[in-house]
Amino acid sequence: MTRYPSRSWRTFRPRTAAAPAAAASIRLVARDCRVLGLDPGSQRTGYGIIDCRGSGERHVASGCVDVIGHDMVVRLQRIYAAISALVAEHRPDTVAIERVFVHRNPDSALKLGQARGVALCAAASLGASVHEYAPRAIKMAVTGYGAAAKPQVAQMVRTLLLLEIRLAADAADALAVALCHAQTRRLGALDAVDVA
Repeated sequence: MTRYPSRSWRTFRPRTAAAPAAAASIRLVARDCRVLGLDPGSQRTGYGIIDCRGSGERHVASGCVDVIGHDMVVRLQRIYAAISALVAEHRPDTVAIERVFVHRNPDSALKLGQARGVALCAAASLGASVHEYAPRAIKMAVTGYGAAAKPQVAQMVRTLLLLEIRLAADAADALAVALCHAQTRRLGALDAVDVA
């Protein structure tokens, strides 16, 4: 008695009827969207906006909100105002933000948490969904190595988005967060096809 219904694994033919349904499911789950990536900081907050399409990702805008030299309350107000203006102008569907890692200095961690909270409130003000990613997961998604250095991340971001311009470190990190979310969406779409 054989273990398999067919005579040999060589005679295996995948079902061709399921292929069109799978393609339709991918289009349904991974529809086009605009992603705002944020790399929060109490002195500089990086932002990067990309369009996710079926053919890949396209750079829309990137830069930094620089608030160095002001007291903390003014910094938070300026971060909120700048991110709110970005959201109003570009209307992202999704916001991806880097998850806070634990600092050795509690004062720095509190300031970073405040800046992150203000950026999140401004980014989600128009109802965009918010997703958080750990720094290692972002580096892994962009470079394939979870402990990659900042220059490696910046170079891969430029390569993936076909950018000729030089990026500031915070802007490159924010675009890396957005690219990480784009890859996660794509994997989620493929996972949904497998479940269906």
